[in-house]
Amino acid sequence: MKIFPFLFLLLSLTIISCTPTADDTVDPNTTDRKIRFQFKFDENQTRLGAIGQASVIPEGNAAQTPDFQKLSVHVIDMTPNRFTPYGQGFLAYKGAETTAGGANAVDFDKAIIKEENTVFLELPLNEMEPGTYEYARVSVSFQQYDIKFNINNVPQVGNLEDQTATVASFLGFNNYIGDVQVRDETLSVNDDKLQGFWAFETDLTAPWSDFNQLYSGESPSGATTVVNPLAGDSDIPAGSCVVTGAFTEPLIITGEEVDDILVTLSFSINESFEWKDLNGNGELDFYADEASENEQIVDMGLRGLVASWEEN
Repeated sequence: MKIFPFLFLLLSLTIISCTPTADDTVDPNTTDRKIRFQFKFDENQTRLGAIGQASVIPEGNAAQTPDFQKLSVHVIDMTPNRFTPYGQGFLAYKGAETTAGGANAVDFDKAIIKEENTVFLELPLNEMEPGTYEYARVSVSFQQYDIKFNINNVPQVGNLEDQTATVASFLGFNNYIGDVQVRDETLSVNDDKLQGFWAFETDLTAPWSDFNQLYSGESPSGATTVVNPLAGDSDIPAGSCVVTGAFTEPLIITGEEVDDILVTLSFSINESFEWKDLNGNGELDFYADEASENEQIVDMGLRGLVASWEEN
């Protein structure tokens, strides 16, 4: 008969041990949900100017749509409305910085570089402040893409037309670069480079591939287009590359989400590579002789941003 009180006590302990604690009752929807960010490179997206207006190529210039490969950003700032100053929205991401080159700079060696449709950033959704977000402001720091060009007046050869080169361009306010692999070759810099620095590696067709070379240079100061349709209401720091774009539908965070959220940052690459078209043929021309003037690259800025989101 004494076994029954023992069984009753054991059963009671079992029930007590299964009673949820405060930690056990936390809604998993608020702790496990993620918000993810990915890039899209859209050649058909509207080509915009600096204040968000539709843009045409200036007379005397030409442009092409590059074959985009990779992108890195230094800041992702989720902005409630057009009057929110840059940096006072929700800071979803800020990359590493360094003073190794003397001044404060984006640390390229630690940058996250991604292709389109792959996750650049993932963070718990409960870290994002509840509210309504109408804009995304993204500080672009690095781009990698292929472009087409001609090499004319090559001694004993003539013209090499429709050649390919890979471009690595830096758009951050300041960039400390150790090494950068452009395509096959690596350029060692080990210094700070301001916005507009680029490296250019040729990919010549056979039988000229043995003559591939790696070049570097800088576009003119202030020439890089940075699209900000909120200019006048909430400006961006001078010399930065904070591309601003509206959400197609405002992103509303309640803190009670039951699904993950995927944010797509779609950048316009529509004729984003621009140069001085000295001969008016619409093609990028370099010359192997010493008499002709090479055409100069003047702009490598992305031409707009559209942000969208979906539950997944």
